[in-house]
Amino acid sequence: MRKLDRVDLKILAILQQDASLAVAEVAARVGLSQTPCWRRIQRLRSEGVIRATVALVSPEALGLGLTVF
Repeated sequence: MRKLDRVDLKILAILQQDASLAVAEVAARVGLSQTPCWRRIQRLRSEGVIRATVALVSPEALGLGLTVF
C-alpha cells in the first residue's frame, strides 16, 4: 500500500461523514474531476483502506431501548 496523500485523507474524511455521496460531490469537495476521484476511491477499497460501506441505524427508529452491560 502506498502512502496516503492530502487528497486521499480528504476523501476518507468526507466518506466517513456520508458514504452515500455521489462521486461527483466528493470530487467537487476535494477539487478533483470525477474520474480521478473515482479511481482514488477504488484504490482505497482495493488496498483495504476502505473496508466496508455501512448504514448506521437509529435504535430509536427500531423501537430499541438502552442496552447496558
